[in-house]
Amino acid sequence: MTDLTAALYDIVDVLEELHAPYVVMGGIAVRVHGIPRPTHDVDFTISLPRSSLPQFFAKATEKGFTVPEAYESGWVDQVAGMPLVKLRIYLESHGVDVDVFLAESNFQRSLLSRRQSHDYEGQAIAFVSPEDLILLKLVANRPRDLLDVADMLFVQGQLDETYLRLWAEELGVRPQLDKALAESNSS
Repeated sequence: MTDLTAALYDIVDVLEELHAPYVVMGGIAVRVHGIPRPTHDVDFTISLPRSSLPQFFAKATEKGFTVPEAYESGWVDQVAGMPLVKLRIYLESHGVDVDVFLAESNFQRSLLSRRQSHDYEGQAIAFVSPEDLILLKLVANRPRDLLDVADMLFVQGQLDETYLRLWAEELGVRPQLDKALAESNSS
């Protein structure tokens, strides 16, 4: 088992113990829905009230994770308008970062409701749907993310384009989605 997989399983265990709905997203989800590529961190969206973060941090710490002091004191970061806390675990070969987005927007609640269970190296894990992963990648809008979108559109084939267009409009990424779909359809 790799350090990345160990970190993933440990956080899933903590979230399941807390009965906190979650989805895995980011590069690990790309491995499930697109063309596998290297990734060095684990990304989650979870449904957990901010008042329960101390309990989450305590259970993660018991598993060997460290929590930066700012997060322990109640600070929550924002990335693309989504609340985020970070953890890290040092395993045999290196440190693994874990980004945990708090599901506080309608879009995040929607993506949690659409989660899909997939086997990941022998364990059933809840992953973001391919449509929601595409939307998240369009919001991030880094070159690697746009390549991931193209790969997922190629691998997935038929997707729920009505859902994609609805949320792309809401998230302000409709032009990027239209461009990605046009490029996918022309290849």
